[in-house]
Amino acid sequence: MKKKIAILGSTGSIGENTLKIIKRDKKNFEVNLLTTNKNINKIFKQAKEFKVKNLIISDAISYRKAKIKFRKSRINIYGNFNYLNKIIKNKNDIIMSSITGLNGLSPTLKSIKLTKKILIANKESIICGWNLINKELKKNNTQFVPVDSEHFSIWSLLQNYNSSNIEKIYITASGGPFLRLPKKKFSKISVKKALNHPNWSMGKKISIDSATLMNKVFEVIEAKNIFSFDYNKISILTHPKSYVHTIIKFKNGLTKLLLHDPDMKIPIFNSIYVSNKNKIKTNPLNLKILNNLELKDVDTKKFPLVKLLKILPNNPSLFETVLITVNDYFVFKFLDKKINFQELVKLILKITNFKEFQKFKKIKPKNIDDIYELRNYVSLKLDSLGI
Repeated sequence: MKKKIAILGSTGSIGENTLKIIKRDKKNFEVNLLTTNKNINKIFKQAKEFKVKNLIISDAISYRKAKIKFRKSRINIYGNFNYLNKIIKNKNDIIMSSITGLNGLSPTLKSIKLTKKILIANKESIICGWNLINKELKKNNTQFVPVDSEHFSIWSLLQNYNSSNIEKIYITASGGPFLRLPKKKFSKISVKKALNHPNWSMGKKISIDSATLMNKVFEVIEAKNIFSFDYNKISILTHPKSYVHTIIKFKNGLTKLLLHDPDMKIPIFNSIYVSNKNKIKTNPLNLKILNNLELKDVDTKKFPLVKLLKILPNNPSLFETVLITVNDYFVFKFLDKKINFQELVKLILKITNFKEFQKFKKIKPKNIDDIYELRNYVSLKLDSLGI
């Protein structure tokens, strides 16, 4: 019997890579749902190739365009995620949640009860709403596998271990395009240069987060949430080639690392085929990189956003929603060339330190409305600053 899989965010890079993997094994999978925000041409091309009968197009204007443009199609087109229960009447085998941004939290929470296994590549959901996600996972007995290469690596290495066995976790960071750029030249960083990641092909937003190393701050928060560690157990090491993804030092004296080429198809493949004998074509072991890993502590003078980790609470809080919202706001200001690279970093540090935002460190999100309402409040506050 074919395994039923739904892909939330199928037109993004994670969604596309997931479909590439399924394409090689179509006889064993049935894709029963694809979703996008606005990319209607790509999603219909995907639906045709994989014979998908159900689509969700969450942007209202794009939904109306699709209903007109593809009115002769036999595909069911829905305008929001409230129809998930109608589309997935019996539990799926797998749902891939890869919608970008905090808008992915609501669909992720809705999906948990509709699948045996959920693969989450939406970092904002894990950062801001992990306590809500974890509650649903336990309630519905749903298996969870993290898809980000770092977190999948940690998850893999921690099989048959528990947190009491761990002394330290190291997450690696490529350092982005400016690892070797002297600090004095940061004033001349352009948007084009910031988007030019040396190892990964990613969207604009995450590419900027990688250039500032905010992406690694987010990944440490994710690791803390998923694996129930305090921040003092997790460190970041720069590693220019993105070959080693995590290193774990155990209390028994052993240290384990997990490495693979910087290709997201590898963690996605292994998330789908957990405990399976399927094979994916990969490159031979790269001894040249392995003999020169260049692992180093982060230079916080060049990448000061990493220092945010020292002020974050170990408990689940709404402050992570503040952090996500402030970062998003100023990243898009930088992409629109309204502020420069150095201003981007300085404003994030300054605004997140506002007294009215600091109080949210002590407030735990009780439900999804808490998170979305705070996001809207912070966005309005930022707009009022006139930056």
